[in-house]
Amino acid sequence: MSYELQHHAEIPQFGMGVLALTVGIIAGFGAIVFRMMIAVAHNFFFFGKFSLIYNANVHTNPSSWGWLVIFVPVVGGIIVTFLITRFALEARGSGIPEVMESIYLKGGIIRPIVIVIKSFASAISIGSGGSVGREGPIVQIGSTFGSILGQIIKMPVRQRNILIAAGAAGGIAATFNTPIGALAFGIELMLASVTAASLFPVAVATVTATYIGRTFLGSAPSFYIPAIVIPHFHLLPLSELAVFVPFGVLLGICSVIFIRGLYLCEDAFAAIPGNYYTRHMLGMLLMGIMMYFIFKFSGHYYVQGIGYATITDILRGILANPWFLLLLLVAKLLSTCLTLGSGSSGGIFSPSLFLGATLGAAFGWFIQGLFPGLHVDPIVFALAGMAGMVGSTTGAVMTGAIMVIEMTSDNNFVLPIIITVTTAYAIRKLISNESIFTLKLARRGTVVPEGLQSAVMLAKRARDVMNRNFRLAMCAEIHIAPEEYFTELDKKEPTIIVDSEGKIEGVFTFPFVQNNGEKDDARTYVNPNFLIVAPHAPFANVLRMMKTKGAAYAIVTSPFMSNKGENIVGIISEHDILESNLQSIWLLQ
Repeated sequence: MSYELQHHAEIPQFGMGVLALTVGIIAGFGAIVFRMMIAVAHNFFFFGKFSLIYNANVHTNPSSWGWLVIFVPVVGGIIVTFLITRFALEARGSGIPEVMESIYLKGGIIRPIVIVIKSFASAISIGSGGSVGREGPIVQIGSTFGSILGQIIKMPVRQRNILIAAGAAGGIAATFNTPIGALAFGIELMLASVTAASLFPVAVATVTATYIGRTFLGSAPSFYIPAIVIPHFHLLPLSELAVFVPFGVLLGICSVIFIRGLYLCEDAFAAIPGNYYTRHMLGMLLMGIMMYFIFKFSGHYYVQGIGYATITDILRGILANPWFLLLLLVAKLLSTCLTLGSGSSGGIFSPSLFLGATLGAAFGWFIQGLFPGLHVDPIVFALAGMAGMVGSTTGAVMTGAIMVIEMTSDNNFVLPIIITVTTAYAIRKLISNESIFTLKLARRGTVVPEGLQSAVMLAKRARDVMNRNFRLAMCAEIHIAPEEYFTELDKKEPTIIVDSEGKIEGVFTFPFVQNNGEKDDARTYVNPNFLIVAPHAPFANVLRMMKTKGAAYAIVTSPFMSNKGENIVGIISEHDILESNLQSIWLLQ
């Protein structure tokens, strides 16, 4: 039986809270274990030793392999390819589009094997030098556990999807130590609608995962920058704030290049003769060469892994050459496209932060040189760039802004961040409607909403949708005629059939076939598949009941449950449902 036909009793809110607590625990410990896996993989691939010690905010020491480090990403790529092709193709890429697809199209069903394969494939990819982030994998890990729990304990699909969103938000919270940003992430990208029933479990999982993460990983922000965490409550002049508008425009264009470049690279590799192994090995070989030569000429493997060490250098003012920053921008963009485009596993949040920081700092240093009178620290542009790139690339605008503020524990530059992220997002939408997540699904012919959208349909009642123009008749009063005798008015005013006692029997459907001269029985055209609803019944509940009972019509009566024709106040048909949905779509444009 497909999930569309499975209907289970709702789990009470308290029960959902307990389940969300469980999901949060798994997401929190999952983030810890995943970090340990990355540490083991990184130390093994770069130094040939076993160690759980790895600080992503500190640059990796020169590899024990010397110039042979070029082949480290290739070896990692072979293992990643084996895991993905053999066990779970869903583990390829960031994993977030697959989670979104499961929510909107697959009834919240995610295979359990994805947890294992995603963990190992992403840890190996990051540990061997792949230019990807760790947030996508932990989102998929937390979401998969939420899906598994929702399948073991029978519940409606919408509640299973809430647990998936709870797992995703919990994973983000534990990974970045950004509970508010994680909550925004769940709202903007994972929840189909935001209500008390959906928000509560996500919040429970987020708080739980954050507490676990802080207990074992510490409470310090991802980027502790003493130079900017001291609050001086300085209000930037309007002239200085205005500079962030053109910067947002530049950032929006860059995000489009990132989105399109990633999928162009994916298409380019798909067109290369060979198979998954040879294509991914080629991509990681190019990645290894780039990584080695950057190290050879600069002293660090700047573009390998999640790139937090480079971001830290930027925010501390260590990297201040705008031309070198632009070089790192191009190198990171290319290395990320090579890594993910050739078939690796990992997230795009961290690369987005890297791109935003390098572009922002470069822009800031240029502005400082061109306009010495503007006293805006380039670090502020770097922070705004990080938020803007995440927000415009993923479509999660609030998430990008809030997460950067939480990751740096600094509230002084909220206004520049808001200006930048909203401008960048608007420019990206103007040029490219799809985000880096939704474009992947759109290429498969799948459409999902991007960002937080109003649940207009959920706010409607049966009385808001019903058709008040209808007729009452008995079968004996119906004269059957060929189709051409029915007017458009006839079709807009459905006829509800009642018996001799005035009880509702069904809805008369107009015949669209000739009767070939034979006498037609009007009862043949009466559809008895209907249900009776109250005028104040939520429209979403009416749709759910119609689906469950296979009803073609919902007849609205007052008082409720009356089966007398005289108490009918309206009728809801497929045409009325379509009209209502079209109105909702117009309101969301």
